[in-house]
Amino acid sequence: MTTIYGIKNCDTMKKAFAWLDEHGMAYTFHDYKKSGIDSARLHAWSKAIGWKTLINTRGTTWRKLTPEQQALDTQSAAVQLMQEFPSLIRRPVLETAGGQLLVGFEPALYASLATSAGATE
Repeated sequence: MTTIYGIKNCDTMKKAFAWLDEHGMAYTFHDYKKSGIDSARLHAWSKAIGWKTLINTRGTTWRKLTPEQQALDTQSAAVQLMQEFPSLIRRPVLETAGGQLLVGFEPALYASLATSAGATE
């Protein structure tokens, strides 16, 4: 089962939900603002795609951080900050049952995922 991680009221999340629904892709939603996110998952994602890819440096949460907090230099520090401020995690993060990760919403990437999912399931 595909899981989409993010925050319910985010505009990008709404686009991703709409795309998944329009294309008949089954998914579960994990709201990491309400349910949190465990460090093991964040570390696994960081290893797979890099922690810098996961941090949303364009949002208001990032801009509200102190320069010291923004001066991340390790994966552990980034994971700790993402757990403390889940809004820092780019949205959405889509994780397939096979472990494939997509960060952000790009219809072309979602389409390739749908094609490969249809071919293997």
